[in-house]
Amino acid sequence: MIRMNRAALARTAVGAVGGLVLVGVGGAALAEEVGNDAVDVNVSIEEQSAGALSLSVASDSSTLTEVEGASADYREFTGTLPNVTVTDTRSDVPEGVYWYVTGQASDFTGDAGQAPITPDHLGWSPALVTEGNGEVAPGEEVGTALDESGYTGGLSGQELLQLALDSGESQAANGEWTANADLRLKTPNDVASGAYSSTVTLSLFEDTY
Repeated sequence: MIRMNRAALARTAVGAVGGLVLVGVGGAALAEEVGNDAVDVNVSIEEQSAGALSLSVASDSSTLTEVEGASADYREFTGTLPNVTVTDTRSDVPEGVYWYVTGQASDFTGDAGQAPITPDHLGWSPALVTEGNGEVAPGEEVGTALDESGYTGGLSGQELLQLALDSGESQAANGEWTANADLRLKTPNDVASGAYSSTVTLSLFEDTY
């Protein structure tokens, strides 16, 4: 029979534990894959916008009211064109181009079959709302058919409201430019009574020098 003293047993126990530790470390180094899974990662990347040159109007209507005692020769009605804004959000503005806004009126048609008032009776005085250093200019005053002097064609043709002398410079100075105009309608004294309406078409153009 083999007998071991307590010191020998203690050394054996320590050796055994040490062996277990070494075996455990060796097992971790040789671990085998027992399964896997995957996660899809998705992203939606929209096409980068190049921006645009656009036109907007603050309101779709304006009402003219009569100026009492304006003249013994005609009747006069005044109002204001709603703010007209040109916005330029382009990241790359072409060189050698400029933009401008025009307005043209249709006949004033009556609601009860009255004879129409032709658009040459409607004039305007454009003004800039946005302050600048000359990058954008307002159009000139346009007279009516009943004015004593000056251009008397009214808004029967396309008349200038505002003009950017250089699209790039105006965009760099301010991305938005707003203008409006005082409207003035002059009619003969014998104009038929009733409600009338006209449409002022505002158009934005860009052209080259």
